[in-house]
Amino acid sequence: MKPTRRHLLAATAGSLALAALGARAQALPDTARIFAGFAPGGTVDVTARRIADKLRDVLAKTVVVENRTGAGGQIALSALKTAQPDGLTLLVTPMSMLGIYPHTYKKLPYDPAADFIPVSQVARLDMGLAVGPMVPANVRTLAEFVAWCKANPAQASFGSPAPGSVPHFVAELFSRAAGIDLKHVPYRGTQPAIVDLMGGQIASVSGPVGEFLQHLPTGKVRLLATSGAARSRFSPSVGTCAEQGYKDIVFDEWFGVFVPAKTPADAVQRLSVALRKVLSAPELVDSLALMGLEAKGSTPAELAALLKQDTERWGPLIKTIGFSAES
Repeated sequence: MKPTRRHLLAATAGSLALAALGARAQALPDTARIFAGFAPGGTVDVTARRIADKLRDVLAKTVVVENRTGAGGQIALSALKTAQPDGLTLLVTPMSMLGIYPHTYKKLPYDPAADFIPVSQVARLDMGLAVGPMVPANVRTLAEFVAWCKANPAQASFGSPAPGSVPHFVAELFSRAAGIDLKHVPYRGTQPAIVDLMGGQIASVSGPVGEFLQHLPTGKVRLLATSGAARSRFSPSVGTCAEQGYKDIVFDEWFGVFVPAKTPADAVQRLSVALRKVLSAPELVDSLALMGLEAKGSTPAELAALLKQDTERWGPLIKTIGFSAES
């Protein structure tokens, strides 16, 4: 059959489209890296891997996650500081390493303001305070827990994922506001603390709400309160600390993406736009929700303002608590 003009035009258009796709594939760098400062399987690591999956064939042909663990996230930040500022090396980190550590360490191997450029927020999370079998089953609110602590001061304790973490400080501030002496028991992660909570070895645990979700159906863990400005979408039946009379206990934490200083502005902008797009994908939103994380993007300027706000807020609070990571 003799080809018609329409067939020739269609064939030409198809060839051009394939050529364009081939050119785009060749234009993409081979590899981009996302640093995560915590071990595989944890919330930060899983968040980084979910993002890496979505940035594949957008940022680079392959996007790999490198776990640079140690020193509470400082190793990953140090690695980012010395990485090439080419827009292909990123870091996913909680706020604490940039907003709280400057108040708890006399010296850090990085300068949060000078060594990194904010790109986009990626998720936010609330803290929760939960009790276990050591505390009677009829204790379901903060008021009831405070009454129990006053009646049982030798058993009044709380575990946290790490000394100097947001959950640690939230529980310390609650303890002071309630007029009780909750003894802090630091752990290496929230899940080990929850294991001891369910075993009746400690009275309560302060940690990210998402860390408790899988344990609530067992009945061995009861979530008493959450720390956000509004009730957590992941535990809507649980009142906030503010609702239960502690109006100043309103805290959350966020994860953000940063790149090395001197990364070109156009690369930062492109990356921020790409991140905001992937963070709106329903499958990514749903996968983060399984961990109690609310997917949330931002512009670089918005993330910079958020970090500045949290850094300034936590300074006087940490001074009041009197905590030093090196004491």
